[in-house]
Amino acid sequence: MTFHSPVIANERVYPAPKIPAIAICLDGCEPEYLDVAIAKGLMPNLKRMRETGTDRLAHSVIPSFTNPNNLSIATGRPPIVHGICGNYLIDPDSGEEVMMNDVRFLRAPTIFSQFYDAGYRVAMVTAKDKLRALLGSGLKFDEDRAVAFSSERSGETTKSEHGIDNASEWLGMDVPEVYSSELSEFVFAAGVKLLKDFKPDVMYLSTTDYIQHKYAPDQKGALDFYEMFDRYLGELDELGAAVVVTADHGMKPKHHADGSPNVIYAQDLMDEWLGKDAARVILPITDPYVVHHGALGAFATAYLPEGADKSDIIAKLKARDELILVIDKEEAIKRFELPGDRIGDIVMISGENICIGTSEHRHDLAALKEPLRSHGGLTEQEVPFIVNRVIDLPNEPELRNFDAFFYATTAAAL
Repeated sequence: MTFHSPVIANERVYPAPKIPAIAICLDGCEPEYLDVAIAKGLMPNLKRMRETGTDRLAHSVIPSFTNPNNLSIATGRPPIVHGICGNYLIDPDSGEEVMMNDVRFLRAPTIFSQFYDAGYRVAMVTAKDKLRALLGSGLKFDEDRAVAFSSERSGETTKSEHGIDNASEWLGMDVPEVYSSELSEFVFAAGVKLLKDFKPDVMYLSTTDYIQHKYAPDQKGALDFYEMFDRYLGELDELGAAVVVTADHGMKPKHHADGSPNVIYAQDLMDEWLGKDAARVILPITDPYVVHHGALGAFATAYLPEGADKSDIIAKLKARDELILVIDKEEAIKRFELPGDRIGDIVMISGENICIGTSEHRHDLAALKEPLRSHGGLTEQEVPFIVNRVIDLPNEPELRNFDAFFYATTAAAL
């Protein structure tokens, strides 16, 4: 390492790391997954880190979805600063419903780009390619100081666009199936090899929550996943890196006793109250990976037609037992630090074991092979925050998952 200067990113000062600083985002890691796996003796490395390092719980940003939280971790700031408040939105410029995975939606530089500009070596590996472009914003790959790729598209990487040619061949692992545990294992394996060969000063590893959507904490598929992760975590720790393990959100069962999805269809309610398609309900969880969640999450936003009685609609929604919070845009901006131009007139959040849909006929639930598990609301906001070094951390709820790189670099600077 050559550079030893602190780095300023989005008005936060990050200490100069003396050893590699790594943040790991375990997508969908409800804290119970770790507790159960440790209790069964499957995670000796994480157990040791908890005992000899620093172990806390933190809060994710709301909505507790993948994109907002990954970008919060990557920028160290809430969505009102970086602009990414979901996977999906109504584009204020066009009025069209689009995926929020284009760099044009990002309103703040990433920590990685700021470290790169300061002369440090940075690396990131994501499971899904939908995040890679956003997280890699501002990086240049012509000086051999930056690597950014996804396991999903690892067979297509190039030196000019990702900092490495054919990452799959480089790692010696086949390109994983999207709906598999291997998609995340590729991330961990690549992280270990990058730490050995590329020697980054700052590295981010971000997984997919396919396993967490599919399996409860005590089921074999989940236990196998966390046992696998623990092996790679042990390698990263043994190589001397300062490591923070956190998550973008938790995960809760969202189904009836018979296994059928438990859903309140908000667009159908709006159609009944205001006329068909007069209002527009947007589900920010929406992405191409419908096998994960069927586009059903615990957070939704609604755009009302001009002249609609907002107070009356909010009152009707609040009367529904399925919803634990219904607030207007202004309150949502204040409470959850969301960008006002990218949410609707109303924000609604469902309870622990229920999801919000649009209209019943719009959701193809045939792809769901197991009882629905999902996230997005307040009940999925609590996430682990574990550091393999002893450092001074506040207790929750002041601690946020997007503090990961501040404390990773703090630990790496000791």
